[in-house]
Amino acid sequence: MISTQTIKGSISELGAITKVELCVMDLGGEVVASTSDLGFSDISIITSFASSPVDSQVIGDIHLFKVMDDGDPLYILLSKGDNEQAYMVGKIAVSQLQALVLAYKERFDRNNFFQNLLLDNMLMIDVYNRARKLKIEVTAPRTIILVETGRTKDNSARELLSSMFSSTSGDYVTAVDENSIIIVKSLGKNESYDDINRVATTIVDMMNTEALLNVRVAYGTIVEEIRDLSKSFKEAKMALEVGRIFNAECRANGYNTLGIGRLIYQLPESLCKMFIDEIFEDKEVPSNLDEETLNTISKFFDNNLNVSETSRQLFVHRNTLVYRIEKLEKSCGLDVRKFDDALTFKIALMVLNYMKYLKERE
Repeated sequence: MISTQTIKGSISELGAITKVELCVMDLGGEVVASTSDLGFSDISIITSFASSPVDSQVIGDIHLFKVMDDGDPLYILLSKGDNEQAYMVGKIAVSQLQALVLAYKERFDRNNFFQNLLLDNMLMIDVYNRARKLKIEVTAPRTIILVETGRTKDNSARELLSSMFSSTSGDYVTAVDENSIIIVKSLGKNESYDDINRVATTIVDMMNTEALLNVRVAYGTIVEEIRDLSKSFKEAKMALEVGRIFNAECRANGYNTLGIGRLIYQLPESLCKMFIDEIFEDKEVPSNLDEETLNTISKFFDNNLNVSETSRQLFVHRNTLVYRIEKLEKSCGLDVRKFDDALTFKIALMVLNYMKYLKERE
């Protein structure tokens, strides 16, 4: 349904230009929007006109028109002024309002279509039939970008994203819950995951500066068929969760970049616990280590196990770094200077983060 503000803006502009008084009423005679008080108080005339077969009527110096939607009256428009001019302006206003009704209805239908498509609530034959009816290409490269905004009372995030992604370029903005917004992003022939990641990063920056929201963004794989968008949506949801667990400092994550985190995310908790118990037995579990040691090892991994470069970046002597690593070996039983032990330690840290996430979620 068109908002009252939109209707008011439409008739106010036309009334100001033509100097004709306009009023839009619902079928029960309640004023929806008006440029002035027409002094028309007999509601029965409005209700009788609404149920009559005629499209227009004149009562004194006031013209009555029906604003139609699929052959049924939706609003009643009143136009007051010079007889001939009031009639002409009234017809123009009706045409303008009916175009708005059609545009809003098409937007709602597309929104409903994508919601049902992403939630797998449609049969394949219905997907293609409705897509063609709504003039949506069924074969085109697309991906789903998921923007987690949290519960916000205003629509500033939705409005900002709608201004960034227009349906004229093949993009659609919708939502399936209160916590996130979904962008069906249409891609050019030569666009890749690098381009999508840049878009995701731009969204994070824009939402932070314009809407003052610290959002998380994730995207699925690129699909060619419209029926596969639900798959990309599920991948984007997984990327959002996996990124939150294993890559919390990064606000934009893609399904194609999840790596081993995607495998760990799908493991049962019992298997994760068994893995940790087998690796460390009676040794100290990495999650119990102090912050300094964990930061040291993280920087060591970032520098591909290079002791010299890690000590330089941490502003510590090489021997100090070696001492910390040897201290870790004594407590955990793993020498992270060796590739196999470093890999085991890295996976163990990720598994522990996942187990912590599962515990907090419960």
